[in-house]
Amino acid sequence: MVNVAGDQVTFRWKDYAHGSERRLMTVSATEFLRRFFLHVLPRNFVRIRFFGFLAPRRRANDFPVCRRALESYDSLATPTIENATPSASWPCPRCGGTMLVIERLSVRQLYWRAIAETIFIDTS
Repeated sequence: MVNVAGDQVTFRWKDYAHGSERRLMTVSATEFLRRFFLHVLPRNFVRIRFFGFLAPRRRANDFPVCRRALESYDSLATPTIENATPSASWPCPRCGGTMLVIERLSVRQLYWRAIAETIFIDTS
């Protein structure tokens, strides 16, 4: 995006029909958003090409930065559920008693359970 002025958006694009020449185009904000969202994948689709810090051109420089950031994040003292005392636990919203952890779910397990709940098979 080059410029946003009122209801108009100006952006760069490659004109492959004329030798990959870079050009500018000005469209309404609504049209820009329509064109932009044509590139957003629907939920549960897998992206084939990487972008951002995973892009091949940036990976060598950005991975070490990400790793250092993660190391500093991991070094923070975060309380774990196993070390939590009953006074540090949260109360039950119904009876006020101490809630106990029965099962831990990974992000993947939560995701698949949510998918399973949304699937409805009509056998009628």
